[in-house]
Amino acid sequence: MGNSHQSRFSPDFHIPYGTRQASQESSAGTYFGSVRMPSVKYQRGELVMGRWPGSSLYYEVKVLGFDTKSQLYTVIYKDGTQLELKEQDIKSTAGFQARSRSRSRSRSPGRRRSRSRSPARTTRRSSSRTAAAVATAAITESAPSSRKDTKLKDSLEVVLTPLQQTKAAENNSNNKLEKKEEKQKEENNTANKVNEPKATVDAESVMNLGRYNLRRRKDDGDAKPAETKEEQLEEKDAKPPAAPAVSPSTPLDFGGKIGAYFWLLFLPAWVLFVILQVNLDDPSLVNFPPPLPPLEDFLDAQALGFVVLWILFQALLYILPVGKLSEGMPLRSGERLKYRTNGFFAVVVSSLAVAAAVYQGVDLTYIHSRFLQLATATFLISILLSIYLYVRSRYAAPEQLALGGNSGNVVYDFFKGHELNPRIKDFDLKFFCEMRPGLIGWCLINFAMALAEMKKQNLEAPSYSMILVNLFQLFYVVDGLWNEEAILTTMDLMHDGFGFMLAFGDLVWVPFTYTLQAYYLVSHPNPLSLPVLAAIVTLKLIGFYIFRKSNSEKNNFRRNPSDPKLSYLKTIPTATGKSLLVSGWWGVVRHPNYLGDLLMALAWSLPCGFNHLLPWYYMIYFIILLVHRDSRDMSECRRKYGSAWDEYCRTVRYRIIPRVY
Repeated sequence: MGNSHQSRFSPDFHIPYGTRQASQESSAGTYFGSVRMPSVKYQRGELVMGRWPGSSLYYEVKVLGFDTKSQLYTVIYKDGTQLELKEQDIKSTAGFQARSRSRSRSRSPGRRRSRSRSPARTTRRSSSRTAAAVATAAITESAPSSRKDTKLKDSLEVVLTPLQQTKAAENNSNNKLEKKEEKQKEENNTANKVNEPKATVDAESVMNLGRYNLRRRKDDGDAKPAETKEEQLEEKDAKPPAAPAVSPSTPLDFGGKIGAYFWLLFLPAWVLFVILQVNLDDPSLVNFPPPLPPLEDFLDAQALGFVVLWILFQALLYILPVGKLSEGMPLRSGERLKYRTNGFFAVVVSSLAVAAAVYQGVDLTYIHSRFLQLATATFLISILLSIYLYVRSRYAAPEQLALGGNSGNVVYDFFKGHELNPRIKDFDLKFFCEMRPGLIGWCLINFAMALAEMKKQNLEAPSYSMILVNLFQLFYVVDGLWNEEAILTTMDLMHDGFGFMLAFGDLVWVPFTYTLQAYYLVSHPNPLSLPVLAAIVTLKLIGFYIFRKSNSEKNNFRRNPSDPKLSYLKTIPTATGKSLLVSGWWGVVRHPNYLGDLLMALAWSLPCGFNHLLPWYYMIYFIILLVHRDSRDMSECRRKYGSAWDEYCRTVRYRIIPRVY
């Protein structure tokens, strides 16, 4: 993940910040270009008619922006497709309306559409009056029906590879259609004659689609039609009606609707299991799970108050006008949200506050002795937060919803997250939970475990093993918060909604499972010799170098691909207008940041020794998680980038570990 710390959870739930950033499109280092809006012919938000590449068909589109360098307009169609068009491929709606009225009066209800229609055309059966008003040059298929009871049936069909047709074949097709139209007009005693332009294929656009920079909202299959507001046309009294948008079915993750029920039950149960297991004298995973403590042992008002105060303290640090105000990636509407990236400031102030509390005599070993109660309190808060998020999402505008969490199933949407960026004024709930309470709380718990080890083992200082675990994980978190801005380009912020999956992962999973190594060492010390200690430190540094270097390459390339410092990087262009990195660390393996993360995770577990499997739980879980994520990336990117992805796989053969996997 580039440079921000992303939480590491889930079956895809929370991955380390480096890992999540290399998701799907970022797995190969894709990037987005910036859009500027000077004073141009067509302004942002204006409804115009845009020509579909490779045809002479025009559709109503909304202008999102204008790039002064490429001189291209970014527009969005009713089905959610974004294209970049030249100015000559865009016309005002005023001229099309008059033509639409004349064509609608002369067109036969039984007329069928030409085979040379645009790949983006929707297949429909409609009345001729409605169809003609939608797209002037489109040839529409309709069945005889009552004008009062006409029903529009749309099904989205997007084909990125246009069909090449010869001009002679198109002219022949148009001649047949004109003859058929004349015959129908004679039968209907129609007096007006309509001259239709020939539907010719623009050879330049067919051979060089790159100039249009085709791209979908999220993924081709996951795109949700953008909702566009009707705007009053100044030049005409009436508006040309737009084609109804169709919502393609979005693939469901994590086992779909049944999987959502499973994860809602399994994740809290697993956290409870490992907390109870690590307290045993023999915390072997092959042992039968310990009996559940009485209900009153789960609840503690003081623990709940401690968790609430910690979250409020982090919220206060978040809203302080300290640090950079960063701009997020463009949303489906073209808007860029602002984020206060002062995470490093927050971790420094938090450290000073903890040091002051210890100096004043506060016993932080309370965290070790009340670990179960603290986890329960945090779990209850995550449940309440998830309920609030889902209820408020029911009143959110359609463009504010997450595509992946908009299935229509209450349980699945509650789990996956229904709203993309829930905010209370400028307070971004998802961004705050991702980077603050759980992540900094992870370091606080580790420090408390070091104090608990000294108290229980009668030590004057923590053991080498405890020091390594604390320093490695503290360094990991601080590095993520120092590079906090990089999380804005990750899947969590750009695509995933904020629901139970992320709320539970941020607040419960990260601080109460990633601290298992430190918790384990409190009661199961593992002395380290100096050579072993040096080897573990070296492994950690190698992993961190790979992790940071690869993420820096990708993030810098995504932010500013024209940076002269990145001129040495090689890329493979794709039909979507994005590019895939195939040099630097991204030319060694497809997920170099996964490789760095795995090496660091190994360095976290080695200080605990090999007597029990429990402290190695994170390493095992992480391997399974990354293999699953890699498989998911492969299928998504192959579908999205097509032949360009196949070429990328031939160029970069190994996925995570060179010459192994």
